[in-house]
This record gives sequence, structure tokens and C-alpha cells, in this order.
Amino acid sequence: MKESVLDFACEGMPLVGILAEPDGAPAEVGVLIIVGGPQYRAGSHRQFTLLARHLAGHGFAALRFDYRSMGDSPGEARDFLAVDADIAAAVTALLAARPALRRVVLFGLCDAASAALLYLDATRDPRVAGVALLNPWVRSAATLAQTHVKHYYVRRLREREFWLKLLRGGVGLTALRALAGNLRLARGAGQAKADSRSFQDRMAATAQAFAGPLLLLISEDDYTAREFLDHARVMPPWQAALARPAARRVDLAGADHTLSTRSHLEQAHSAIVQWLQQLPALP
Repeated sequence: MKESVLDFACEGMPLVGILAEPDGAPAEVGVLIIVGGPQYRAGSHRQFTLLARHLAGHGFAALRFDYRSMGDSPGEARDFLAVDADIAAAVTALLAARPALRRVVLFGLCDAASAALLYLDATRDPRVAGVALLNPWVRSAATLAQTHVKHYYVRRLREREFWLKLLRGGVGLTALRALAGNLRLARGAGQAKADSRSFQDRMAATAQAFAGPLLLLISEDDYTAREFLDHARVMPPWQAALARPAARRVDLAGADHTLSTRSHLEQAHSAIVQWLQQLPALP
């Protein structure tokens, strides 16, 4: 594989990307790696660098880039809710740099996965052939509280040490009040309003409406992933989206949020490459 710098512009501002590609002709579908904030195109422990190189080694051109205000790309500070133009510019730059590519797949971790769906919601970009989402971000005060109650407090209440501390006064009123507050918030987590058009609703609606292949990667040891699964279980659009034949879910046993161990990173790489290799032929 080989790598090169790809400079391009977004609304008059320069963006910096790194294009990894095979020595020979790449596959017809390239991969755009969207980086969640606040971090730059290498990712935590170089995970996006390693992913792009792995994809290139298996025949897929991959572009990772800094959207405006991140890394080497200047601009005003922004978050995943305001990067539609940056993603569009990167898709255009990737296809222009390698004319043999016909479409792209969007990949994102955490709020970058959310940004990918929000981009499709806003643009319905026909150049996007598929989406690969790793531990999507759907956090709200209610979903965070629900996750804490289900995956932390329930476990704590089953521990003998917790009750011994409670009897000895080791668990104070503050902790008990925090539990009560989380319970109140959690009760609202499943009460989604179809017309609210929160970013979570937009993500769910887009996942259901998107006709292309969808890959969902879930880390077992990650509260963000658990929060997403709890959210998706009570959202009919997500249930419909993940039930489609074109959708695939891969659970990464024991993996953390950023796949910080080599074995988990390799497991994710293999799942992504296999999924890409099985994408339907483009018309």
C-alpha cells in the first residue's frame, strides 16, 4: 500500500487528509473515515491510521481527514452536529483523487458514526454506498441515566460489599440521591417523540430509510455501546433498520470503546473487510 497527503477545501477553508491505497487498482468502493472529536485523523492509539492501512492492504482506498477546527485543518470549533459540509467535501475529494472509485462507504466511531447518519439525513448523498458504525453516540441525560441504572447500579445492588457499606454508613445520602435521580431520568429514556427531530431521532430515521448496506460494530465493554443498544431497543426505526437483510451486527467480545488492544482491533478490521468484500455490485 501507499499513502499520500490529500489537501482539499471546504467552504473556502483548507482541510488535510491522508489517503491510503493499494499499489494496484483499488476496488470500486472507497472508504471515508470520519473522525469524531475532539481528536485528529490518527485516532486514539493510531486506530484510524491502522484501519486505513489495513483497508488499503486489502484493496480498498481509504481517506482519513481532519474536519474544520480539528488537527491540521483550521476553522472555528465545531462538533459532530456541524460537519455535513466537511464530509461532503471529503467525499468529493476522494472520488476526484481516484476516478476509478465509483462510490464511498462512510465509517465512524462514536459521534463520528452519528455524524455519518446525520450527513445522510441532511443530504441523501447518492455517492454513499454503505455505512459502517462503531459504537454510535446517542447520548442524552435520560439515556445516560438509564445506562447507569441498568449496567452499574443493578450490578452494585447485587454486591454484598455494597450492602455492608450501606449498613456501616459507607454509602452516603449523596450516592443514594444520585441513584434516585438517575432512576427518574431513566424513566424518560424510552419516551421518544417522533416529531422532536432530535439528533437521535434523525439518526434512527436515516438508518431505517437508508437502502444500502449497514454494518454495526458493538464493543461489549463500552458504556456508549450499551447506551446505544438500550436506545435502539425502544426505537422502532432502529429495530426495523437492524432487521433489514442489508444490515449486519458484529459484537466485539471484551472490546472497549476505541478497540485499544491489538486482538480487538484486528477483529474489527477483519469484520469490516469481510463486509466490504460482500457489498453488492454497483449498478
